[in-house]
Parts: sequence; structure tokens; C-alpha cells
Amino acid sequence: MALSRVCWSRAALWGSTVAPGPFVTRRLQLGRSGPAWRAPRSSKLHLSPKADVKNLISYVVTKTRAINGTYHRFLGRHFPRFYALYTTFIKGIQMLWADAKKARRIKADMWKQNLKFHQLSYREMEHLRQFRRDITKCLFIGLISIPPFANYLVFLLMYLFPRQLLVKHFWTPKQQIDFLDIYHGFRRRSHLEIITHLRRASALVSNEKLRWHLEDLCTKVQNGTHPTAQDILALRDCFSTYPLGFSQLQASQMRALSQAMLLTPYLPPPLLRWRLKSHTAVIHQLDRALAKLGTGHLTPQEVRSACYLRGLNSTHTSDDRCRTWLGEWLHISCSLKEAELSLLLHNVVLLSTNYLETRR
Repeated sequence: MALSRVCWSRAALWGSTVAPGPFVTRRLQLGRSGPAWRAPRSSKLHLSPKADVKNLISYVVTKTRAINGTYHRFLGRHFPRFYALYTTFIKGIQMLWADAKKARRIKADMWKQNLKFHQLSYREMEHLRQFRRDITKCLFIGLISIPPFANYLVFLLMYLFPRQLLVKHFWTPKQQIDFLDIYHGFRRRSHLEIITHLRRASALVSNEKLRWHLEDLCTKVQNGTHPTAQDILALRDCFSTYPLGFSQLQASQMRALSQAMLLTPYLPPPLLRWRLKSHTAVIHQLDRALAKLGTGHLTPQEVRSACYLRGLNSTHTSDDRCRTWLGEWLHISCSLKEAELSLLLHNVVLLSTNYLETRR
């Protein structure tokens, strides 16, 4: 009877409706378990571990989004200026990360297919070129934030000097226009000095016809006339050898040309020469790829970026005129050989100084 009571209490605990009896008592006495003792378990009490993890993750994600939305609304209402900077910074990180993944994919494809830089498409070449410049600027920020507690100072510097320390991903739309105008102002300061160097170099040209043509071109640019592509291409022989070839450029000329290309002029002359030559060669490769693609396949933003890289302040120039100017540039660039790339470097000044709306 005692065993029967035990069986009855266990059955009641498990939810079984089996009543205690001689058969159950006999099974217990024999020490065996049978189907009568295996009550069905409730599915509500024993969920799948995978389902539990998924439900937990879904709950955490939902709550995080809700908290994040509340936080954004709080900042937008009480700190609108900070909220604008905050959202710009978050979007900038996302865009920079996307650029990094795309650059990594391009480099992986180059390695797999054994491709060189000049064998890529125009957009891939331009993306790698721009990403290298952006990541170099970001690495400087990373280096100065390494010391303990220096990151707080870095955030302050980034807020106070966004143009000098941040890339365009972290600029607001207004800052992008203002900062590009400032950088173009730096370029324009070097234009007069570069034209002056060209006029002085014209006296060293042995060919009388070329000497007269170079002097006439300098006079036209100084008087506000926009030269044609034929006027510039007529001087290609002057820029392949002495006195205006890459190997013959003086240190003062290279510093002015570096400023016109938005490169640092504070380097030793050999490094200035190497950097100008490599930078011009990259632009020449980009020009060939762009001519193959066709300017008609570029978006308005891509056209403006291409013009700005080559010396034109495209932020205040219409899309049609940007495309016209870019077509003139490509006509000149694709007509030049590698030995004549010094002319392409000077073309940054010759072709952009007096182009319609860019003159102020």
C-alpha cells in the first residue's frame, strides 16, 4: 500500500491519470519502468534552444532600436546642432566602411586576375585613388589618438578643425561646398606664379616658333582668355625636354605646381618631383579609362568630382559646362605621350584659370 501511495503521488505530480493498482505495484516491485510511467511532457515548458536564442536576439534588437530612436529624438529636440553633427559622423563612418569593403574587393579581384592599376575600369581606379587619400588622412587621426586619454582631445580637434582633420564623408553638405571653395582658393594662389615661371621659361626655348607661341599663350591666360585645346597641344614639344620637362623643373616651380594639385609643397625637391610625376601619371591613366567609358555615362556628381580633381572649381559650374570642360581636358590628355606629361600637369592651370564661371 505504501508503494501504491508513492505511485499515486508521482502520477499526480506528472499529470498522469493512471490509477495505482496491483499491476503498477508489481512493476515497481520488479524495478522496471513502463509506458504507464512516461507521462507526455508539455511543449510549452521545453522550447528548442535555437528558438530561445532567436527570440532573445529579436527582443534585444527590438529594444535597442527603440532606445536608439528615443535617444535620437531627444538629441533632435534639445540639441539640434549636436544632433546634426552626430548624424553626419555616423553616416560618415558607414560610408567610409563601405568604401573600405569595396576597395578590398577591388584589390582581391586584382590579385586573382593578376591585373594592374591601369587595367581596371575608370570607377574602380578612381575609387582606389580616392580611398588611398582618405585612409591616409584617417590614419593620421588614429596615430595622434593612441596615447591614453588622447581620444578626447582628438574629438575636440575634429570638431574645431573638420576641414584639416576629416575627410569629406564627415562634412555636412554646406561644409563640402565651403571647404572645396577654400581648397580651390589655395590652388588659385599658385596660378599666377606658375604662369610667371612659364613666361620665364619661354626665353630658354630654342625653337623660335614655339617660344613665340608659349609667350602668346601666357599673355592670353594673364589677360583672361580661355585657351583652346589646340593652343595647348601646339606646345607639347616644349614640355617633353628642356626647359619644361619633368627632369628640368626647378624647385620653386614644383612647389607651385604641388599647391595647384593640392599636394603638400613642403618636401625635398626629389620627393616633390617624384610625387608630381606619379600623381600626374595616375591622372593620365584615369583619363584614358574615362575616355574609353565616355563622359556621358558619368553621373553629375562623378563629373564634378572629375573636374575638381583636374583643377576646375566645379561646385559653381553647371553640369553641361563641366562636361564640356572635361571633354576638352580628355582631348588634350589622350593626345599626350608619357614623356609629355609635364604639359598635362601645367594644364591644371592653363585650362581652368579663365573657364567661364570659374573666374571671380
